[in-house]
This record gives sequence, C-alpha cells and structure tokens, in this order.
Amino acid sequence: MVSVSATGLVYRNPAPALRAAHTWHPSVARTGDELLVAFDIGQGAESLDYRTYLSRSSLAGESWSAPVRLFADPPGRRTTHSVRIGGLRDGSLMAFGALMYRDDPELGLVNPATFGYTAMDLITLRSTDGRSWQGPDILRPAIAGPCWETCHRVIELRDGRLLAPTSTWKGWKGESPSGMKAVALVSRDRGRSWPECVTVMDRYDAGLIHFEQGMTELADGRVLAVAWVFDEKSGRSLPNHYAIADASLKRFSAPRTFGLHAETAKIACLGDGRVLLVCRRVDRSGLWALLGRIQGDEWQTLEEAPLWRGASTLMEGKRASSEELSDLRFGFPSMLELEPGVVFLVFWCQEDCINNVRWMRLEIR
Repeated sequence: MVSVSATGLVYRNPAPALRAAHTWHPSVARTGDELLVAFDIGQGAESLDYRTYLSRSSLAGESWSAPVRLFADPPGRRTTHSVRIGGLRDGSLMAFGALMYRDDPELGLVNPATFGYTAMDLITLRSTDGRSWQGPDILRPAIAGPCWETCHRVIELRDGRLLAPTSTWKGWKGESPSGMKAVALVSRDRGRSWPECVTVMDRYDAGLIHFEQGMTELADGRVLAVAWVFDEKSGRSLPNHYAIADASLKRFSAPRTFGLHAETAKIACLGDGRVLLVCRRVDRSGLWALLGRIQGDEWQTLEEAPLWRGASTLMEGKRASSEELSDLRFGFPSMLELEPGVVFLVFWCQEDCINNVRWMRLEIR
C-alpha cells in the first residue's frame, strides 16, 4: 500500500572540505505551484551558527533553490533559532519555533547535568508567499515552560482554531514548574494570542517524558496525537503513546500504546481518512511508514513499510541524554499530501558523514 516512487536531496553541503554545514528538522509546505522546505543548518547540533533556512522547488521536487535564511537575527542578545513552517487555509504560511538565547558562547543548548534547555522564547512568523516573513513575534503561552520543545508546525482545525503542538521542558538549572509533558497551545484569533493550553499527554509523575509529538485532525473532526515516550531515569525510549480528543479539544484521552516502538514519529490524515505515520523505529532499523486507521478510539495498522535504511543511533541510556540526543543520525519526518494517494515527505539523514535533507514521493493505494 505504501511505496517510494522517487527520492532525492533538498540540500547537502556542496563543499564539505571547506566548511561544516549539517542539516536537521525539515518541515514542508505548499504555496501555489511550489513546494517550500525549511530546515536548520549549523556546524553542529548546538553550534552558534545554527539557524533555519528555506529552499523552494516545483511540485515535482526534482531540483531545489539554494537555501536562504528564513529571517534575520533580532537585535540585542546573541541568539540561535529553529522554526517549522506550515500552510493555512487562506493560502498564507506560518512559522512556529523557538528563539534561543546564547549569552555564553562556550555553552550549548542543553545542560548535560540537568537535561534542561538554555533560556528561550517561543516565536511565530507569517508570510503570504514564503519569500518575505513578518516577525518574529514572541508567543506568550498560557503555561509556564520555562523552556519548550520545537517539534511541529502550527495546525489549523476546520473551525479556524490554530494548534501549536509542543512540550514543556526544564530550564537550564533543572527547574520544571509544569513538569515535562506534551501540550497544545490554542489560538482563536489567527495566532495573535494563545490564551489556552491543552494537556495532550502527561506521565511525568512516573518519570516519563512525552515529546516530539505528531498531531493531525481526523476526518471526523477529532484530533489525534502520537508521542515519543522517554524514561528519564533509564535514558531509554519506550513504546509510543497516542491520545485522541474530540472536536471540543477540552481534553485528550489517557495515553495508550499501539504496538509501535519508535522515536520522532509524525502523522498526517489522508484525504480518504486513513492515517500515515512515519518514524525512526527502535525495534527495527531505518525510517518506516505505518498506514493505519482509527476505529473508534483504537489504532489499527494496515501496513508497515521501510522507506530508508541508513545510519542508526538510538537513545539507549549509555551516555548523558543530551549527548545521545545530539548524536542521532536521522529523523524528523514531515509530510504533505499533494493529491489523493501521493505524499511528499522530507526528513534529515546522515549519509557519508554529512547530514542532508532528503525528499521522497510516496505512492499510497
């Protein structure tokens, strides 16, 4: 039911002998007859030159423009940033992510002693064409972070509400007033304010962190979320959880497992109502696709298919969690259904010691 009909590179460092330029965290959107892919470029996963760039292509995806900075650094404090792009129903684009303050150039983004992030603000930007962007505007969440994970684009529901999936995270010293849980920030005014926060999954009282959400609106108006489950004490990834909320979005169901043991899973509801999930598996090597459907509140897998087999590293608890996270070698899939049965997919992967952004065209029957 799922096959790869074409693949290629969005970006690969053209001169690795001259300079280090690795990629992470792509997201894809469509504007008119063009595809846009935003992705992060830096010398390293926590380097001071880490920024989000954007490349464009025709819908065929065969060739891509040279990446350009999505936006300039704000004046004042030294920062790096990482944002995800997504399209809205009016044809505009929104970017959502984090502006990370790098006051000490000798420190990275993550404190290995606490697994806490450097100080940051959530931000949004807007564009009508993907070429010029307004912002960044600082997003004021309705819950204390103090830090946040940047895992997903903004989702527009059919009633016009916007959801920004993220997870609360520890601060640099390990402070976590809200715990570490998967949440969705909610806006009812097209992203001008975000006064609501819905808890998606929370088992932090048991030492479990839910992050790297995948989220989509189902054909019946419910919202489905899938999360990476991480045991903070052992430093290992556990089988994934999923949860469902009705259209009111007042609360999500209790997290439950569904036979998947994976990291960085992302999902999309297809036009025919089936759900496509793409992930880096723990129990099998490589990037995999799962085609499924939601029957009532139960996940039913219809097919599993390998998409890419390459360098494999996982969170195994053998070193500090921050170090293992930085050393991962592929993941963060993002997808867009171009037409019935045709999905455009991007992800980052390490090939010949260089992190690239790779695209795939999936045929689904």
